[in-house]
Formats: sequence, structure tokens, C-alpha cells
Amino acid sequence: MSEYGKTFKAWRNAAGSTWSNYTRHAFVEGLGNGSLPRAAFLNYLVQDYVFLFHFSRAWALLAAKADTPEEMRIAASTIDGLVNHEMAHHIQTCAAAGIDEAALFSAEEEPENLAYTRYVLEAGYSGDFLDLLAALAPCVMGYGEIGARLSREATSTEYKDWIATYASDEYQKVCVDVGALIDAAVARRIGTLDNSPRAEKLAGRFETASRLEAAFWSMGLRA
Repeated sequence: MSEYGKTFKAWRNAAGSTWSNYTRHAFVEGLGNGSLPRAAFLNYLVQDYVFLFHFSRAWALLAAKADTPEEMRIAASTIDGLVNHEMAHHIQTCAAAGIDEAALFSAEEEPENLAYTRYVLEAGYSGDFLDLLAALAPCVMGYGEIGARLSREATSTEYKDWIATYASDEYQKVCVDVGALIDAAVARRIGTLDNSPRAEKLAGRFETASRLEAAFWSMGLRA
């Protein structure tokens, strides 16, 4: 998805099969063809609510590391989208299945959830703005890519609401905005990834987060 920015495209290409293992995971394909068991979907949503809580903390940390008002604005806007819209959608969907927000918030984190969320937060605590962005990007852009593809290719309407959320113009704009944020942050801090001593490390952070995303899907399938 080149429209998500030059840096994202470079990181996506560098991740190789790790990226397709994430974005074309059996869980994802089950969303598209309707074969994903409802229990697996609900298990994923419960864990994803907990994930989004920590993911929002990571974006708040990104805002604290911002160098410009625009960087802070985009980080703050993303936090608003996560807390007031994406998490709200999870609450609504789970409530219809008899799972209230208190149960979501108190859910025990699965090991894959712990591994992923703490990896992202650690990238922010030990690294800089770019380190944290590289760890955050796979979730944002991956869901955008998955939503856009499934909106074209899905053969079932079973999970149409979930697909529509990430295929929507609003979410696709988030991906474009975050892609532009990454490109501008790279230009501001290191100029270009070409021949930069940081290029390999940043690509590695992106690849690791993508691998942890695939593990998150596998966790969902366990139900």
C-alpha cells in the first residue's frame, strides 16, 4: 500500500513473508470467508480491547516524545480514535454477546498480548520517536491493508461490520496520516533511510511487531 507512505513501503518490503503471515493469517482469511468461529472472534475482541488500552498508552508516549505540534496533533488524534471509537466498537460488539466493559477491562492478558504490548511500550521507553513509530506502524497499517483487501475480496457478510471499520474512509485516512507522520519524522531526524546506520534497526522493529501481530491472530484461533 504505497499510499501509506514511502517509509512504510520500505519497511513492509523488508519484512518479507512476515508481513504476509500477518496480513493473510488464517484468522484474517476466516474473517473474509466467514469460516472463523464466533467464539474465536469474541476471544480476539476481548484480548484486543486490552491490547488497545496499552496501545493507546504507547501513542500517549509518542505524543510525549514529539518534536513538533503536528507530531503531537496526529498522536493525540490517534489516541482519540483508539479510545473513543475503536474501543467503543469492541464494547458494543461484545455487549451484544453478553460481555460487558467491566469484563473486558478485567480480562486476563494472554501471553501473546503481553509480549506484543510490552514490546511496543519498551520500544518507546528505551528508544526515541522513530523506534516507537516503527513498533506502532504494523498494527495501524496492517489493519488498514486487511480491511481494504477484505472489503474487495470477502465472500461472506458474517464479519462485514469489522471489515467495514478498517476499510472505511475514516480509518484509511488514519493510515495515510500516520504514513505521512512517519515519512516526516524520518526526514526530520535522520534525513533518509538510505545508508542510515539506523535503517536496519528500525526495519527490525517493524518486522518484530509484525511477527507479534501474527501471533496475536493465532492466539485468537485458540478459542
